[in-house]
Amino acid sequence: VSGRNVACGNQSAIFSGFRALGLYSNHLPHVVRYHQKHRKFYIVTAVGKCFHTYNVQKLGIVSVSNALSEDIACLAADKMLVFVAHGRIVHAFARNKEIVHTYVGHEADVHLLLPFGDHVISVDHNNAVIIWHVQSEEGYLHMTFDKVTFEVSAVMHPSTYLNKILFGSNQGSLQLWNIKSSKLLYTFTGWGSGVTVLQQTPAVDVVGVGLASGQIVIHNIKYDESLMKFQQDWGPITAISFRTDGHPVMAAGSPIGHIGLWDLEEKKLIAQMRDAHSTAVAGLTFVHAEPLLITNGADNAIRVWIFDSPGGGGRLLHCRLGHSAPPTKILFYGQNGQQVLSAGQDGTLQCFSTVHERFNKSLGHGSINKKKSKRKGLKYDTMKLPAITTFAAESARQSDWDGIIACHRGYLIATTWNYQKTSMGAHKLEPARFDKNRALNVHTTAVDISSCGNFAVIALSSGHIDVYNMQSGIHRGQYGVDKAHHGPVRGVAIDGLNQLTISVGADKLIKLWKFKSKELVHTHSLCVSPAASKLHRDSGMLAIALDDFTLNIMDLETRRIVRKFSGHRGQINDMTFSPDGRWLITAAMDCTIRTWDLPSGSLVDCFLVDAAAVSLTVSPTGDFLASVHVDSLGIYLWSNKTLYSMVSLRPLPLDFEPTVVMLPGTYVTDEDMDQTSDEMIEYVSLEQLDEHLVTLSLMPDSRWKNLLNLDLIKKRNKPKEPPRVPSTAPFFIPTIPGLMPQFAVPKDQSSKVVDLGVLAQKSDFYLQLEDAWLTNNYAGPLGLLKGMGPSAIDTELRGLAPDVGGTLEIMQAFLRMITNMLDSKRDFDLAQAYLALFLKLHLRLISQEPELMEESSKVSQKLEEIWTEMETLFNQSLCLLAYTKSALL
Repeated sequence: VSGRNVACGNQSAIFSGFRALGLYSNHLPHVVRYHQKHRKFYIVTAVGKCFHTYNVQKLGIVSVSNALSEDIACLAADKMLVFVAHGRIVHAFARNKEIVHTYVGHEADVHLLLPFGDHVISVDHNNAVIIWHVQSEEGYLHMTFDKVTFEVSAVMHPSTYLNKILFGSNQGSLQLWNIKSSKLLYTFTGWGSGVTVLQQTPAVDVVGVGLASGQIVIHNIKYDESLMKFQQDWGPITAISFRTDGHPVMAAGSPIGHIGLWDLEEKKLIAQMRDAHSTAVAGLTFVHAEPLLITNGADNAIRVWIFDSPGGGGRLLHCRLGHSAPPTKILFYGQNGQQVLSAGQDGTLQCFSTVHERFNKSLGHGSINKKKSKRKGLKYDTMKLPAITTFAAESARQSDWDGIIACHRGYLIATTWNYQKTSMGAHKLEPARFDKNRALNVHTTAVDISSCGNFAVIALSSGHIDVYNMQSGIHRGQYGVDKAHHGPVRGVAIDGLNQLTISVGADKLIKLWKFKSKELVHTHSLCVSPAASKLHRDSGMLAIALDDFTLNIMDLETRRIVRKFSGHRGQINDMTFSPDGRWLITAAMDCTIRTWDLPSGSLVDCFLVDAAAVSLTVSPTGDFLASVHVDSLGIYLWSNKTLYSMVSLRPLPLDFEPTVVMLPGTYVTDEDMDQTSDEMIEYVSLEQLDEHLVTLSLMPDSRWKNLLNLDLIKKRNKPKEPPRVPSTAPFFIPTIPGLMPQFAVPKDQSSKVVDLGVLAQKSDFYLQLEDAWLTNNYAGPLGLLKGMGPSAIDTELRGLAPDVGGTLEIMQAFLRMITNMLDSKRDFDLAQAYLALFLKLHLRLISQEPELMEESSKVSQKLEEIWTEMETLFNQSLCLLAYTKSALL
C-alpha cells in the first residue's frame, strides 16, 4: 500500500516542531533595554536566526522573535524597536516579535548598527555608512570611507552632542561627524592600534576607547586629551562598561573570557573576574544605577553578576547556560518526561527542563580528581576527563546513590553521576585486569543500568563486559570465561526483570546471558557487523543498527529476528522506541529522521533536517521527541501530533522522497499551524449512504417517541391550581411556539376590534403543504415538522381536519408526504411516528372518505413492502449470529 502522510511539502505526519532548549547566546554582544511602562530592564541576545528577550530580574525568557532567513550578524535596540542585520538587509522589530520596517540599500554585509533618535546608522564591510529614517525606511545620508586610511570598526553617539557621531577605525584614528550637515568636524590621531570598542562614560565629553593592543583610553573628545590609560594583557578589548550606581568602576572584557575591573579614581586594577566565560566576552553592560553586571559570550551563556562584596569583585547572581560545544547524547530522565539529560563535546553533563528554564541543572565537567581540579581552575585543569560519548540513567534509587553512569571518549574509566546533588558521583569504575598495563588502547563503548538502579553493566572495546554495584562501586563479575565477544562490544542492555543481559558485538554476534549467573543462554549470528543496539524493556524488543545502514528487530521472547528495515543511506547515529514500543524512531547521517511501525513492519513517517541528528530520545509520556544535531548547540523538541489530533498513518512508498523540515524554534509561522493533513480530511457523514438503505433521522427521541402518548403526558403535567398572575407583570413580546424562539409582533396594535379571521389563520406548515400538493416536493413541510416539538406537531396535525379549518386535499397531501418519505427510505422513524399520530387523530374521518382511503392503502402497501424487506434482512442476520454462537469452531 502506498500513500503520502505529510501534511504539506514540508511537514512530518507525526512530529511537529515545538521549541528549542539550551540556546541562550552567541558571539554577538547583547543589548540592554529599559521598558518605561514595566519599569524593568530586559536583555536581548541573538541566537542564530532569531533573538531572545529575557528579564534581568530572574533571567526568565519573555519572548522569541520571528526567524529570519539567515543568521543575525548585528544587533542593536532603542526604547521602541530592535534592529537586526543579516547579510545586506536591516530589519526593525516591534514588540520583540515581528518585523515592522526593512531597510535595503547596502551592497555588502552589514556589521555595525547604531540607533540614533529617529534614525538608525548602519555600516557595511565596504566601509559604506547609511543613515536611515526609521519610519519612512529611506536613506537620509550615504557616506563612504576609504578602507586604506579609515576602515570603520566602531561607532557611537557622544551624549549631549547634537547630531554628532564618533567613528573609530582599524587604523586607530577617530573621526567626529555632524550627520545633519554631513561634515567632518574633527579627527583624532589615535594611539597606534585599531579601535575595537567605543563607549560613553558617565561623564559628559569623556569616552572610553578599547584598542586591539589591550589598552583602554579614557579620552576627553572636547579637548582631545587622554585622561587615563589602562593596559590589559589578555588581548584586544572586546567590551567596556561603566558603573553608574556611585562607584567609579570600569569593566573591560577580553577574548579569553576574563574581565578586568578598574577603579577610575585611583587609576588601578581592583579585581579580576577570571573565566567569567569560557570564550571571548562578547557583551558587557552595567545595569543603570544598580550594582549588576550582565555578560554574555559565544559559550552559549548569559550571566548576571552582583557587586555586594567588599573586595570589589562580582559574584554570580543568575545565569542561563547551555552547551558551549555541540551535544552528542541526550536522554529523557525520570518518568514525568520533563527533564532531558545532555552530554556535550565541551565535557559537561547538563539537564534541561521542558517546563521552564529555572529548573535547568548543570552537573559539571568530569574530573579524575575534583579537589585538584578546583585548585588549578578551569583553564589549567589537567585532571578533567574527555567528553562523554554515551551514558545511561535510572531514577529508581536516585535519592540513595548515583543513578547515572557515563563513558568518556577513549577512556577506560566509567564515571558515575548524581542527579540530585548535580555533580559527579562517588565512583570511578575501572576493571582491575588492566592495572598492570594501562598503555593498552582499551576504552568503554557501552553502558546500561538495571531498572532497579542497583547494577551497572559496562562494555569495553576489548570485548569484556563487567558488572558493578552502583551503591558501593564493587566489581560483581564479568560475562564470558575470558571475554564476552571477540572484538569491541557495540551495545549492552539489561531487561526489565534483571533476568537477561543482552550484548551485541563487532564479531556479528548477539548474545543473551543470564544476568545473575553470567551463563550464556543464546547466541544469534548476524550477516553484517552491528553498529549499535537499543532495547525496549517493556516489550522485549531489541533494535540493532547494522553497518550496511539497515535495522534488525529481535524479539527476546522468541529469540528471533522479527523485523528487518532498510532505507537509510548513511550511518545510523541513534535509535529510540516510543513508550508503547509500537514505533522505532531512527536518525542517520543522511539527515533523515524515520519512524518505523513495528506491528505493520513498515515506514510510516520520514522527514529531512538541515543537519544530521546525532541523538534522539522520546519522553516516557510520549508527548515529545528530542533531537540534537551536528554543529548545533540546542536540543530540539518535536511534539507528537497523534496525542492531540487525528493522524492517519499509512506505509510510505519505496520511492518516497522526504523534504526538509526546519528545526523547532527557528521557523514557526501561522501558515504551518493552520495546515492539516490531506490524508486526514474530516469525514462528513451523508444523510443517506445508499438509496436502497433504510435511514433513520438521528433526531432526539423526545421529538417523536411520545407523540402517541402526548395526551397522557399533558394530563399528568396539568397544574393542580391555575398560575397566579403577578401584580406587576413585566412586558414580554409574544413568541411563536416551537424549538427555535421567534417573536410574533402584531402588525397593527392600534385597533381594539377583534378580527375573527385571525382565529382561522393558516400556519406555515399548512401553507407549505398546500404548495407541496401542487409541486409534489415535500421537503419544505417535512423540514418544518422536524423543527417542531411534540405539542406543536400535535397542533399542526389536528389543524388539517376540515372541521377546524383544513380540507380533505390537505389531508391527502399529508399522506403523500408520508409515502414520499417511505419511497426515499429516509427519516424512517419520523415517518412511522407522524403516521401513527395522524391515524390516531383522523382514523374515523379517513374511513368515511374514499379519497383518503385510497391514499391510505398506498401508504399501507408501501409500508408492507419495506417491512418485508427489512424482516428478511433481520432474519438473515439473526440466523448467522445464532450459528456463530453455537458452531464449534
